[in-house]
Amino acid sequence: MEHEDQEGAGEAAPAASTPTTGAPASSANPANPANMADVARVAGVSIATVSRALRDVPGVGDSTRERVREVAEQLSYVISPEASSLSRRETGRVAVVMPRIDVWFYSTMLSGLERALRAEGIDVLVYQVDGPAERGAFVRDLPARRKVDAVILAALPLSPEQRDRLDLLGVPMVIAGGQARGLPHVDVDDRAMARAAVERLVAAGHRDIAMVRTSDTDATTWDADLLRVAGYREALAAAGLEARPELLVTETYGVDAGTRAVERLLAVDRPPTAVFGYSDEIAAAVSVGARRHGLSVPDDLSVIGVDGHPMSELFGLSTMDQNVERQAEEAAGIAVRLIRGEPGTRSVRVRHRFVDRGSVQPPRPQD
Repeated sequence: MEHEDQEGAGEAAPAASTPTTGAPASSANPANPANMADVARVAGVSIATVSRALRDVPGVGDSTRERVREVAEQLSYVISPEASSLSRRETGRVAVVMPRIDVWFYSTMLSGLERALRAEGIDVLVYQVDGPAERGAFVRDLPARRKVDAVILAALPLSPEQRDRLDLLGVPMVIAGGQARGLPHVDVDDRAMARAAVERLVAAGHRDIAMVRTSDTDATTWDADLLRVAGYREALAAAGLEARPELLVTETYGVDAGTRAVERLLAVDRPPTAVFGYSDEIAAAVSVGARRHGLSVPDDLSVIGVDGHPMSELFGLSTMDQNVERQAEEAAGIAVRLIRGEPGTRSVRVRHRFVDRGSVQPPRPQD
């Protein structure tokens, strides 16, 4: 059984940004691009040396080659006409940047993006940047290569400085699965989605409701995580229920996270009768952990997740489906329109829906 819970749409105006490299103003302006002579002048070498250094031709010392590359990066100069968006020739490629491709959300997003872009005759370059160091390296390197017509950032946490650096690409950027300071984007309302999930538990009669989430080992902060926690707390407050700190459990991501979370929840005074899982994977892990402790889902513990992951169907878990495939299609469509200069919406909020699989039931009567 499927129920629509919420939808919305809005548009965000693009925000201007300032390059952070200390390069001349022309380097950040695609209408007034740097050229090889500019690189030679700033690096203090000849144009021929710049050409050899950037093409990795022998005859240039290592220190000189490195200096030329640093200046080229600062000026956002690339030697290949094909790779440079300043040449105004479309490359027929879009970069998709995501933290991981082995997690369901990202693999599903990537599949949807690739399928939609391929239908438009556009190839996809995939960049996996798992962790702060990899994200930093990507942001440093991509502007100097500039091999694409657009960049799609899939729920990628970036600092304002990193965003400014990506602006030096001079190509459209689109956020898929989130928002970032005025960029075109596609998302779901994570706060409303979490609130709706907890409201389902409240409506079933639960009063002691836990939330289980996981954290990355690199302590990355994700916007969706903060918004879903806020939605959880808002739903409890609206029902006049206390957001008990001991019922908001965070475990390091891993196969035993659900078991560890259940152990912690069972150890508190007045254990929960229901759990909201930050994702379907977490909800499934909690379900397994509950059964390992002799609890039945949903007779002893109601569980609900978020995502629409196939795992939720396998485990018989109710979920808030965020329609990742639709998010991918919309993000690809925005990128294509921006590349081609076509009119159309620049931001989309995809509707989520409740999928009822019976894992939310009233709590057992207290003896």
